[in-house]
Amino acid sequence: MTDILPQPDCNLKAVCEPLERCCLDRLEEPGSKRPPNTGARLWGRVRSKLLRQKLDPQTVETKNWHTDVIEMNGIKVEFSMKFTSRDMSLKRTPSKKQTGVFGVKISVVTKRERSKVPYIVRQCVEEVEKRGIEEVGIYRISGVATDIQALKAAFDANNKDILLMLSDMDINAIAGTLKLYFRELPEPLLTDRLYPAFMEGIALSDPAAKENCMMHLLRTLPDPNLITFLFLLEHLKRVAEKEPINKMSLHNLATVFGPTLLRPSEVESKVHLTSAADIWSHDVMAQVQVLLYYLQHPPISFAELKRNTLYFSTDV
Repeated sequence: MTDILPQPDCNLKAVCEPLERCCLDRLEEPGSKRPPNTGARLWGRVRSKLLRQKLDPQTVETKNWHTDVIEMNGIKVEFSMKFTSRDMSLKRTPSKKQTGVFGVKISVVTKRERSKVPYIVRQCVEEVEKRGIEEVGIYRISGVATDIQALKAAFDANNKDILLMLSDMDINAIAGTLKLYFRELPEPLLTDRLYPAFMEGIALSDPAAKENCMMHLLRTLPDPNLITFLFLLEHLKRVAEKEPINKMSLHNLATVFGPTLLRPSEVESKVHLTSAADIWSHDVMAQVQVLLYYLQHPPISFAELKRNTLYFSTDV
Protein backbone atom coordinates (compact mmCIF):
# COMPACT_ATOMS: atom_id res chain seq x y z
CA MET A 1 0.00 0.00 0.00
CA THR A 2 1.22 3.51 -0.79
CA ASP A 3 0.39 6.39 1.60
CA ILE A 4 -0.21 9.69 -0.18
CA LEU A 5 -0.55 13.03 1.59
CA PRO A 6 -1.50 15.69 -0.98
CA GLN A 7 -0.72 19.27 0.01
CA PRO A 8 -3.02 22.10 -1.13
CA ASP A 9 -0.49 23.12 -3.78
CA CYS A 10 1.05 19.70 -4.42
CA ASN A 11 2.12 18.47 -7.83
CA LEU A 12 -0.07 15.41 -8.36
CA LYS A 13 2.20 14.09 -11.08
CA ALA A 14 5.04 13.95 -8.57
CA VAL A 15 2.74 12.21 -6.08
CA CYS A 16 1.75 9.54 -8.59
CA GLU A 17 5.11 8.91 -10.26
CA PRO A 18 6.08 6.15 -7.77
CA LEU A 19 2.80 4.40 -8.57
CA GLU A 20 3.53 4.61 -12.28
CA ARG A 21 7.02 3.18 -11.85
CA CYS A 22 5.61 0.35 -9.73
CA CYS A 23 3.01 -0.49 -12.37
CA LEU A 24 5.54 -0.40 -15.20
CA ASP A 25 7.93 -2.61 -13.25
CA ARG A 26 5.17 -5.15 -12.75
CA LEU A 27 4.36 -5.11 -16.44
CA GLU A 28 7.97 -5.94 -17.31
CA GLU A 29 7.95 -9.13 -15.24
CA PRO A 30 8.60 -12.31 -17.29
CA GLY A 31 5.42 -13.88 -18.60
CA SER A 32 3.34 -10.73 -18.19
CA LYS A 33 0.42 -10.69 -20.63
CA ARG A 34 -1.29 -7.52 -19.53
CA PRO A 35 -2.39 -5.05 -22.20
CA PRO A 36 0.12 -2.31 -23.09
CA ASN A 37 -0.05 1.04 -21.31
CA THR A 38 -1.75 -0.49 -18.27
CA GLY A 39 0.62 1.38 -15.95
CA ALA A 40 0.05 4.75 -17.61
CA ARG A 41 -3.74 4.25 -17.72
CA LEU A 42 -3.83 3.18 -14.07
CA TRP A 43 -1.74 6.18 -13.11
CA GLY A 44 -4.25 8.37 -14.97
CA ARG A 45 -7.12 6.89 -12.97
CA VAL A 46 -5.29 7.43 -9.68
CA ARG A 47 -4.46 11.00 -10.63
CA SER A 48 -8.07 11.67 -11.61
CA LYS A 49 -9.26 10.21 -8.31
CA LEU A 50 -6.84 12.37 -6.34
CA LEU A 51 -7.97 15.48 -8.18
CA ARG A 52 -11.62 14.76 -7.42
CA GLN A 53 -10.83 14.16 -3.75
CA LYS A 54 -8.72 17.30 -3.62
CA LEU A 55 -11.62 19.41 -4.88
CA ASP A 56 -14.30 17.70 -2.77
CA PRO A 57 -15.41 20.12 0.01
CA GLN A 58 -16.14 17.21 2.37
CA THR A 59 -12.60 15.89 1.92
CA VAL A 60 -11.23 19.37 2.54
CA GLU A 61 -13.07 19.66 5.85
CA THR A 62 -12.27 16.22 7.28
CA LYS A 63 -9.09 15.46 9.22
CA ASN A 64 -9.42 11.71 8.78
CA TRP A 65 -7.55 9.46 6.36
CA HIS A 66 -9.55 8.41 3.30
CA THR A 67 -8.71 4.99 1.83
CA ASP A 68 -9.42 3.95 -1.74
CA VAL A 69 -8.58 1.10 -4.12
CA ILE A 70 -8.22 1.25 -7.91
CA GLU A 71 -7.72 -1.93 -9.94
CA MET A 72 -6.95 -2.54 -13.60
CA ASN A 73 -5.87 -5.70 -15.45
CA GLY A 74 -4.84 -7.50 -12.29
CA ILE A 75 -2.88 -4.60 -10.81
CA LYS A 76 -4.34 -3.16 -7.62
CA VAL A 77 -3.37 0.20 -6.12
CA GLU A 78 -4.54 0.89 -2.59
CA PHE A 79 -3.84 4.37 -1.24
CA SER A 80 -4.84 6.56 1.68
CA MET A 81 -4.92 10.33 1.79
CA LYS A 82 -5.98 13.22 3.95
CA PHE A 83 -6.06 16.97 3.53
CA THR A 84 -3.46 19.20 5.20
CA SER A 85 -4.32 22.89 5.30
CA ARG A 86 -1.93 25.45 3.85
CA ASP A 87 -1.32 27.11 7.21
CA MET A 88 0.17 23.80 8.36
CA SER A 89 2.05 22.88 5.19
CA LEU A 90 3.61 26.34 4.83
CA LYS A 91 3.86 27.10 8.54
CA ARG A 92 6.84 29.27 9.47
CA THR A 93 8.48 28.53 12.79
CA PRO A 94 10.84 30.81 14.71
CA SER A 95 14.49 29.83 14.30
CA LYS A 96 17.63 30.73 16.24
CA LYS A 97 19.79 29.09 13.59
CA GLN A 98 22.75 31.26 12.62
CA THR A 99 24.69 28.88 10.35
CA GLY A 100 23.77 27.89 6.81
CA VAL A 101 21.21 29.85 4.81
CA PHE A 102 17.88 27.98 5.02
CA GLY A 103 15.75 29.09 7.95
CA VAL A 104 18.13 31.97 8.72
CA LYS A 105 17.09 35.63 8.68
CA ILE A 106 17.97 37.24 5.38
CA SER A 107 19.72 40.11 7.17
CA VAL A 108 22.00 37.62 8.96
CA VAL A 109 22.87 35.84 5.70
CA THR A 110 23.66 39.01 3.73
CA LYS A 111 25.73 40.44 6.58
CA ARG A 112 27.73 37.20 6.88
CA GLU A 113 28.26 37.00 3.12
CA ARG A 114 28.88 40.76 2.83
CA SER A 115 26.44 40.77 -0.05
CA LYS A 116 23.28 42.65 -0.95
CA VAL A 117 21.42 39.56 -2.19
CA PRO A 118 21.94 36.09 -0.69
CA TYR A 119 24.35 33.90 -2.68
CA ILE A 120 21.75 31.14 -3.03
CA VAL A 121 19.28 33.54 -4.66
CA ARG A 122 21.88 34.91 -7.06
CA GLN A 123 23.15 31.50 -8.11
CA CYS A 124 19.73 29.90 -8.59
CA VAL A 125 18.50 32.88 -10.60
CA GLU A 126 21.65 32.86 -12.73
CA GLU A 127 21.28 29.14 -13.51
CA VAL A 128 17.56 29.47 -14.36
CA GLU A 129 18.27 32.38 -16.71
CA LYS A 130 21.18 30.51 -18.27
CA ARG A 131 19.37 27.31 -19.23
CA GLY A 132 15.85 27.24 -17.80
CA ILE A 133 14.16 30.48 -18.81
CA GLU A 134 12.51 28.76 -21.79
CA GLU A 135 11.61 25.61 -19.85
CA VAL A 136 7.85 24.99 -20.04
CA GLY A 137 6.30 25.49 -16.61
CA ILE A 138 9.48 26.77 -14.96
CA TYR A 139 8.75 27.44 -11.24
CA ARG A 140 5.34 25.75 -11.61
CA ILE A 141 6.58 22.20 -12.23
CA SER A 142 8.10 20.60 -9.15
CA GLY A 143 11.66 19.32 -9.11
CA VAL A 144 12.68 15.96 -7.65
CA ALA A 145 12.56 16.25 -3.85
CA THR A 146 15.85 14.41 -3.30
CA ASP A 147 17.65 16.77 -5.71
CA ILE A 148 16.21 19.81 -3.93
CA GLN A 149 17.30 18.45 -0.54
CA ALA A 150 20.79 17.77 -1.91
CA LEU A 151 21.08 21.37 -3.10
CA LYS A 152 19.71 22.64 0.21
CA ALA A 153 22.35 20.68 2.12
CA ALA A 154 25.10 21.91 -0.22
CA PHE A 155 24.13 25.58 0.19
CA ASP A 156 23.80 25.18 3.97
CA ALA A 157 27.27 23.60 4.15
CA ASN A 158 28.74 26.15 1.71
CA ASN A 159 29.94 23.21 -0.38
CA LYS A 160 32.83 24.17 -2.66
CA ASP A 161 31.30 22.03 -5.43
CA ILE A 162 27.97 23.86 -5.41
CA LEU A 163 28.54 25.49 -8.82
CA LEU A 164 29.30 22.10 -10.37
CA MET A 165 26.18 20.65 -8.72
CA LEU A 166 24.06 23.47 -10.12
CA SER A 167 25.39 22.97 -13.65
CA ASP A 168 24.54 19.25 -13.52
CA MET A 169 21.19 19.47 -11.72
CA ASP A 170 17.76 19.38 -13.34
CA ILE A 171 16.58 22.96 -13.76
CA ASN A 172 13.26 22.31 -12.01
CA ALA A 173 15.17 21.19 -8.91
CA ILE A 174 17.09 24.48 -8.94
CA ALA A 175 13.85 26.45 -9.30
CA GLY A 176 12.38 24.38 -6.46
CA THR A 177 15.40 25.12 -4.26
CA LEU A 178 14.89 28.86 -4.74
CA LYS A 179 11.21 28.57 -3.82
CA LEU A 180 12.11 26.46 -0.77
CA TYR A 181 14.62 29.04 0.40
CA PHE A 182 11.98 31.78 0.46
CA ARG A 183 9.41 29.43 1.99
CA GLU A 184 11.73 28.52 4.88
CA LEU A 185 12.70 32.07 5.81
CA PRO A 186 11.83 32.71 9.49
CA GLU A 187 9.46 35.37 8.23
CA PRO A 188 8.30 36.08 4.67
CA LEU A 189 10.42 38.36 2.50
CA LEU A 190 7.81 41.15 2.71
CA THR A 191 7.73 40.72 6.52
CA ASP A 192 5.05 39.87 9.06
CA ARG A 193 4.81 43.44 10.29
CA LEU A 194 3.82 44.90 6.92
CA TYR A 195 1.43 42.13 5.92
CA PRO A 196 -1.79 43.92 7.04
CA ALA A 197 -0.67 47.11 5.27
CA PHE A 198 -0.01 45.24 2.00
CA MET A 199 -3.51 43.74 2.24
CA GLU A 200 -5.03 47.17 2.75
CA GLY A 201 -2.92 48.82 0.05
CA ILE A 202 -3.78 46.37 -2.71
CA ALA A 203 -7.49 46.83 -1.93
CA LEU A 204 -7.41 50.58 -2.58
CA SER A 205 -9.55 51.59 -5.57
CA ASP A 206 -7.90 54.94 -6.33
CA PRO A 207 -4.85 54.30 -8.59
CA ALA A 208 -2.83 57.23 -7.24
CA ALA A 209 -3.49 56.30 -3.63
CA LYS A 210 -2.61 52.68 -4.35
CA GLU A 211 0.63 53.69 -6.08
CA ASN A 212 1.70 55.89 -3.17
CA CYS A 213 0.83 53.23 -0.62
CA MET A 214 2.49 50.31 -2.43
CA MET A 215 5.71 52.27 -3.05
CA HIS A 216 5.77 53.51 0.55
CA LEU A 217 5.49 49.92 1.78
CA LEU A 218 8.52 48.93 -0.29
CA ARG A 219 10.49 51.83 1.17
CA THR A 220 9.56 50.58 4.63
CA LEU A 221 11.14 47.14 4.07
CA PRO A 222 14.59 46.43 5.57
CA ASP A 223 17.28 46.98 2.93
CA PRO A 224 18.26 43.28 2.50
CA ASN A 225 14.60 42.34 2.00
CA LEU A 226 13.95 45.19 -0.43
CA ILE A 227 17.06 44.63 -2.55
CA THR A 228 16.41 40.88 -2.74
CA PHE A 229 12.76 41.47 -3.63
CA LEU A 230 13.65 43.89 -6.43
CA PHE A 231 16.28 41.44 -7.71
CA LEU A 232 13.73 38.61 -7.78
CA LEU A 233 11.11 40.91 -9.33
CA GLU A 234 13.30 41.72 -12.34
CA HIS A 235 14.16 38.04 -12.76
CA LEU A 236 10.50 37.01 -12.81
CA LYS A 237 9.78 39.73 -15.38
CA ARG A 238 12.49 38.29 -17.61
CA VAL A 239 10.98 34.82 -17.19
CA ALA A 240 7.55 36.17 -18.18
CA GLU A 241 9.03 37.72 -21.34
CA LYS A 242 9.45 34.13 -22.57
CA GLU A 243 5.78 33.31 -21.90
CA PRO A 244 5.10 32.20 -25.53
CA ILE A 245 7.70 29.47 -24.96
CA ASN A 246 7.62 28.67 -21.23
CA LYS A 247 3.88 29.30 -20.73
CA MET A 248 4.59 31.26 -17.53
CA SER A 249 2.76 34.60 -17.52
CA LEU A 250 3.16 37.29 -14.88
CA HIS A 251 -0.04 36.05 -13.27
CA ASN A 252 1.22 32.46 -13.20
CA LEU A 253 4.45 33.56 -11.55
CA ALA A 254 2.56 35.72 -9.04
CA THR A 255 0.39 32.71 -8.18
CA VAL A 256 3.50 30.59 -7.53
CA PHE A 257 5.50 33.16 -5.53
CA GLY A 258 2.86 35.46 -4.00
CA PRO A 259 1.80 33.28 -1.03
CA THR A 260 5.47 32.44 -0.35
CA LEU A 261 6.80 36.00 -0.30
CA LEU A 262 3.80 37.47 1.50
CA ARG A 263 2.05 35.48 4.22
CA PRO A 264 0.39 36.35 7.52
CA SER A 265 2.24 35.63 10.72
CA GLU A 266 1.18 32.64 12.81
CA VAL A 267 -0.87 34.97 15.02
CA GLU A 268 -2.63 36.50 11.97
CA SER A 269 -3.35 33.01 10.61
CA LYS A 270 -5.03 31.91 13.82
CA VAL A 271 -7.20 35.03 13.82
CA HIS A 272 -8.36 34.75 10.20
CA LEU A 273 -8.40 31.03 9.46
CA THR A 274 -11.84 29.63 10.25
CA SER A 275 -11.78 26.44 8.18
CA ALA A 276 -9.59 24.54 5.73
CA ALA A 277 -11.69 25.91 2.88
CA ASP A 278 -10.24 29.37 3.65
CA ILE A 279 -7.06 28.29 1.89
CA TRP A 280 -8.33 29.85 -1.32
CA SER A 281 -9.77 32.80 0.56
CA HIS A 282 -9.59 36.48 -0.23
CA ASP A 283 -6.26 36.75 1.60
CA VAL A 284 -4.52 34.28 -0.73
CA MET A 285 -5.89 36.00 -3.81
CA ALA A 286 -4.72 39.33 -2.39
CA GLN A 287 -1.21 37.92 -1.83
CA VAL A 288 -1.11 37.02 -5.52
CA GLN A 289 -2.43 40.44 -6.48
CA VAL A 290 0.25 42.23 -4.44
CA LEU A 291 3.07 40.48 -6.29
CA LEU A 292 1.26 40.88 -9.61
CA TYR A 293 0.99 44.63 -8.97
CA TYR A 294 4.76 44.94 -8.63
CA LEU A 295 5.40 42.61 -11.57
CA GLN A 296 3.22 44.77 -13.81
CA HIS A 297 4.76 47.99 -12.51
CA PRO A 298 7.50 49.79 -14.49
CA PRO A 299 11.03 49.01 -13.23
CA ILE A 300 11.47 49.99 -9.57
CA SER A 301 14.86 51.39 -8.57
CA PHE A 302 16.23 50.91 -5.05
CA ALA A 303 18.07 54.24 -5.31
CA GLU A 304 14.92 56.05 -6.46
CA LEU A 305 12.89 54.58 -3.62
CA LYS A 306 15.48 55.70 -1.08
CA ARG A 307 15.71 59.14 -2.67
CA ASN A 308 11.94 59.51 -2.27
CA THR A 309 12.28 58.46 1.36
CA LEU A 310 14.73 61.32 1.88
CA TYR A 311 12.31 63.78 0.26
CA PHE A 312 9.48 62.64 2.53
CA SER A 313 11.75 63.02 5.56
CA THR A 314 12.81 66.58 4.69
CA ASP A 315 9.23 67.58 3.89
CA VAL A 316 8.18 66.49 7.35
